[in-house]
Amino acid sequence: MSSPAAPLTRPQWRAVGLITAVALALFLLMRWLPVGSNLNHMDFRVAEKGAIEFCDPNSPQFIPVISAKSPVQLTLKGDIAPAVGRRVRFTLAMSTASGKPVGPADLLVAHTRKLHLLVVDPTLNDYQHLHPEPGARDGEWVFEMTPDRPGAYRVFADFTPAATARGLYASVDFNVPGEVARVSRNTNRTWQAAGFNFELATPSYFKAGVAAELRFRIESPGAGKRPVPMQPVMGAFAHLVAFDEERSGFAHLHPEQVDLTKAPDALKPELTFKVTIPQPGRYVIWAQVNLGGNEVFAPFWVEVFP
Repeated sequence: MSSPAAPLTRPQWRAVGLITAVALALFLLMRWLPVGSNLNHMDFRVAEKGAIEFCDPNSPQFIPVISAKSPVQLTLKGDIAPAVGRRVRFTLAMSTASGKPVGPADLLVAHTRKLHLLVVDPTLNDYQHLHPEPGARDGEWVFEMTPDRPGAYRVFADFTPAATARGLYASVDFNVPGEVARVSRNTNRTWQAAGFNFELATPSYFKAGVAAELRFRIESPGAGKRPVPMQPVMGAFAHLVAFDEERSGFAHLHPEQVDLTKAPDALKPELTFKVTIPQPGRYVIWAQVNLGGNEVFAPFWVEVFP
């Protein structure tokens, strides 16, 4: 017959208690940590012709967001009625086609943010690049903006689902009361803002359907050149966004110079971009840069030929 086990000593009880406390702490920590996305690859697929496909950021092109069906649905609501010059707090609700909310855990960080909103008025003369923050409910995103012009604003959402790691897009509109002005859209390759000259060099014959190289330059006016205080914005030294006149979609472009440790020339920085625009017509290409901590936007109207 075996003898009864000896009772635990006081040091042994302390060791058992310590092991139990550590296990409990690890259990609570695992329960507290985010569990990741509950969405999978199939939640971002649309089983029909004409749907938006996952996009390769290394092959920049114009995305026909309006004519193609997105697997993500957007609804937009403001805390007050939008009006010219009035700051509005918007709540953007994102969900899959089956109604599942798309929240922060479902998106990857792309260019320093999980969600980019490219907002443009019907004249294409008021462009704002915004970054919503997560709202009170899962799938809700909150942002503020002040419309500068009347008309139906279009909001393009640019994001990367964690389940696919490929870029996706969606859109929604909101209206600002008032008469939409007719704006002259002369083709321009230069722009002045914040005390600097901006230039966008395009091919002499900007042909639809062919990859084109764009060169973006900045310099101070006059003979005595002063340094351009260019700083990174969203993980790049500049961003370009192209819209067509109908606002059927956009192209979000990033420079080929990706090494942020190698700053462009201080007196006349130049960055190169590649883009393929499938259809001829008139387009506005907005440049966004950070000059000395201030974000500056410059529009360039270009003609794309057949």
